This record gives sequence, structure tokens and C-alpha cells, in this order.
Amino acid sequence: MDDIGRKSGHLMLITPERVFYAGLLGRPRQRCSGGFNIYVAFEGGLWLTTSDGRQVHGEMIAVLPNVRHTIASDYRSVMSVVIEPESVRPGALEEFAARLAGLEGAEFINRIRAAYHELREHHEGNDFSSAEFDALCLGEVLPQRELDPRVARAILQIGKFSGEPVTAASCAAEAGLSPSRFLHLFKEETGISFRSFRAWKRARHLLHFANQDINLAHLAQDIGYPDSTHFSHSIRRFYGLKPRAIFSGSRDLAIYSHRRVAAGNSGLTQEAG
Repeated sequence: MDDIGRKSGHLMLITPERVFYAGLLGRPRQRCSGGFNIYVAFEGGLWLTTSDGRQVHGEMIAVLPNVRHTIASDYRSVMSVVIEPESVRPGALEEFAARLAGLEGAEFINRIRAAYHELREHHEGNDFSSAEFDALCLGEVLPQRELDPRVARAILQIGKFSGEPVTAASCAAEAGLSPSRFLHLFKEETGISFRSFRAWKRARHLLHFANQDINLAHLAQDIGYPDSTHFSHSIRRFYGLKPRAIFSGSRDLAIYSHRRVAAGNSGLTQEAG
């Protein structure tokens, strides 16, 4: 861990299908993550409120993908594990959430807290496969989803973040399908529309740069947002925070990515997460 991250204890590990975060939570505002979130308190408890009025309190809270919710903590910081739903067998996340809320919950809390200490003391930016990440953070490997190769290729294209934004039409052409057939196949395979999926991945890509001193307007353009208004609105919807607040709260955050990502005047390299 770099010196700043070592002093604060704040870190984030980003892989293509997983994120481990330990840092500031920010002010509790409604968010709607595209990933499966497991929140764990450093100490004290967490408070979850969903858009339908459900309230939960505990040391660990799991939230399924695309559920609007507010998360608050007795303290300023939180640990979280984020799992990309298209990487896990359909139904597995619902089953796992039930286990987290049951008798096995305490074991998973201890496992995630132990993973944080392991990452803080020994992580040197090595690549993590999803299986290795799961074994470290969860003590088991979640069952992998087998995607149609045409959809898998489209997901890889979305994750490159280089050149022109990836469109459904371009993915359909590469897959040899009509746009309408491709969009149907994509949602059938991933459980979410192409447009919503791309919006989430775009917002997720922002995380790689959160501790950098960077021009946000240029970053928004490089990631593929049409303008600053769309950029700010999208980030607030997914994370419950304005982009500037995320960057302000991440100055002491050590970020480790699956592959190196660089931002410069000529744009961004390939997705590192």
C-alpha cells in the first residue's frame, strides 16, 4: 500500500468483476448500484433504508443489484464488497444474500474484516481473479455464469473505454445479429438492458481515478458521457454522491487495479477493473 493509504487505512481493489472498498462512506443519500453490495461496519452498526421503506440495522448488510437504498454508518467509514451480477450464475446472489442474513452472517463478517487486514498489510497490486477474490473475501468461490460468447464479447468492448463509445448497433453488427435481436439476447443473458449495463460500467470506471488530481470535465468526456450534466446525474444516481465529493473523499485512498489505467491528454487506456 502506498504511504498515504497506509496512514489512513483506506484502500480499494478493483478487478473486472469485483471491488473491495474500505474508506469513507459519505453523507447518506439514496444510491442505486449496478452491483451486488455487501456493506460491513468497521465498528458499530449500519443502517439501510430502501426506496420501499424497508429498514435494516446490523454489522453487515447485503443489497441486491439495482435496488435504490440509503446506507448510513455509526462511524464515517465502511467496508464493502461489490460483485458484478453478470459474472455469477442466475439466482446465486439471491441465495447468497439469504445466507448472509442468516446464521452464517457472523462468519462472513469476520472473513471480510480479515480480508481487509490482509489487503492492507500484504497487497502489492497483484492481479486477482474473481475466484481468488472470492476465496479471500468470502471464503468460497461463487458459481460463475456462462455467458453467450456474443454477449461476452460485447461486455469486453464496453469495458475498454477507448475511442468512440460502444453502441448496441456496433455490438450487434459484430455479433452478426440485428440490433433488436442483440438487445433481446443481451438482456436475456445478463438480466439487464444494454443501456443500463453500459451506464453502470461507465460509472464504475470512474473509481479507477478517484484518488487522482484530474479534470473532471475531461474525465467525463473520456469515459463517454455526452456532457457534465449527464456525468454528474449518473454518478449521483449510482453512488449517492456528486463526482467532486467522491474525489474529495478519496485523496487518501490507495487504489489497486487489475491492470494499470492512466489518464492523460490523449484519453484513457483500457478498463483496468
